[in-house]
This record gives sequence, C-alpha cells and structure tokens, in this order.
Amino acid sequence: MSKPAARVPQRRNARSNRARILATARQELGRNPDVTLEELARASGVVRRTLFGHFPGRAALLEALAEEASEALRGTLAAGAAHFGPDEPAERALAYFVFSIWPVGDRYRFLLALARRDLGTERVAEILAPARAEGAAILERGQRDGVFHSHLPPAVLSAGVEAMTVALLEEVNSGALEDDGTRTAVTTLIAAGVPEREARGVVAEVASTVVAEATEATEAAAD
Repeated sequence: MSKPAARVPQRRNARSNRARILATARQELGRNPDVTLEELARASGVVRRTLFGHFPGRAALLEALAEEASEALRGTLAAGAAHFGPDEPAERALAYFVFSIWPVGDRYRFLLALARRDLGTERVAEILAPARAEGAAILERGQRDGVFHSHLPPAVLSAGVEAMTVALLEEVNSGALEDDGTRTAVTTLIAAGVPEREARGVVAEVASTVVAEATEATEAAAD
C-alpha cells in the first residue's frame, strides 16, 4: 500500500528536475549555443545521469525545447484570437499580434541560432506555421480594408515581415538592440504600409491594452 504513495514524490521530483533542466537550457543556450550536456547538468544542479535520463542526447533536449516553444506559440495565438474578432481594425490586430508573440520569440530566440544546424528548417517551419497563417490572414484583411499596401500578395508580405522580425530578434540576441516588442510592432506596421505617425499611435494604444491585461491577469492570479 505504501509503494504508490512513495512514487508520488519521485514523480514530482522528476518533473521538477526536467523543468529546471529546460529552463537552464534556455538560458545557457542563449549564451552559448555550443554548451555541452555535461555543462548543462552542472548548471542545472543535477547529476549527468539525471539529465540523460530525461534527455538521452542533444537532439532530444532541443526537440523538447522546440515543442515547448510550439506549445507556447499556439497558446498565445489562441488567446489573441479570443481577444479580437473580425471587426477589429487590421492595424490594431497586427500590432496586438506582434505584442502577443514577442515574449515567445524573445524567450526562445536562442533557437534561431540552432535552427539550421540542429533543428532543421522543416521543424522550424512546423513550429512557425500557426503564426505564419495568422499573420498572413491579418495582412490579407488589412489589404482588403485598404489600410495595408497591396503591391505584394499577403503570404509574400507576411514572409517579409517575418524575416524582419527574425532579424530584429537576432539583434536583440546579440545585444545590439533593446526591445519589448514596441519597436518591432511599429516597424511591422510601417512595413505593412501604415504611415509612421499613425503606426506609433496604434502601437501606443495597443501597448496600453496589453499592459492593462497583464495587470488584470496578475491581480486575478494573486486572488
């Protein structure tokens, strides 16, 4: 009768170790993409056997991080879709879209350095597919409404905006740029065809909404 109860703390400890290893990996890989699993084990405060028990190799660890990023992105997009409907002005929807996905991109931007070498372009494309579809849909709606320029097909415009966002994330990763998503949101709206002054105004309004929502969520969690 005592064995099932004894397993519960072990399972909890295993989950805690796994979460700590992944959190440490996000931090250390951001500093050094070539960090070894042995170094990650030491930084995580676990023995080598524990780390390899969860992740038998580098590929398994990176795949776990990729899936974690994918789940976070899907959750963010679902929350964003619930926030604004089809009647939301496209420029506001695009700004909110950038703000919503920026924390995920910021948290997992180290994957950019590992994309081609370790994860492969197909896996990266799979992770980004939902965000690409959502971004293209917003851009297409904005083109129909006449608020975004239409000299490029929405999918092509979306690919260009994505490449720019990735470039900005890489600049943040290198320390050349500091951004909480505001600069990227403004730049994205300008790239889509919104005049700079209007783009800054829209982003300021959306930023205040994002802050208010974050405050409400924090207060609700505290209660």
